[in-house]
Amino acid sequence: QVQLVESGGGLVQPGGSLRLSCEASRSIGSFTTMHWYRQAPGKQRELVATLPLTTGGYTIYADSVKGRFTISRDNTKNTLYLQMNSLKPEDTAVYYCRAYYFGNAYWGQGTQVTVSS
Repeated sequence: QVQLVESGGGLVQPGGSLRLSCEASRSIGSFTTMHWYRQAPGKQRELVATLPLTTGGYTIYADSVKGRFTISRDNTKNTLYLQMNSLKPEDTAVYYCRAYYFGNAYWGQGTQVTVSS
């Protein structure tokens, strides 16, 4: 079993920055991949970024966030991050962390990000 806890969301003005965190209940080195998703009101959940945790994989970003968001990890803290810069109102959503562990997918509870002046 894996628990994922997101934090770091909040209200930010357009052009601002936030860093989201996703702390895992076990070593993230044991996961296959980790991801950030988001879901805006009335829209489907969409993949924002993927970080492979095995060799040979590539970091992937949604076109809408390329050049603005960066996914990273700290193995010592069992934590996945999403650095979000140059935020836009259309980035407003609940952001979720997802991890694959032995073929099973686990979700966090989400953290709200609101970009508004």
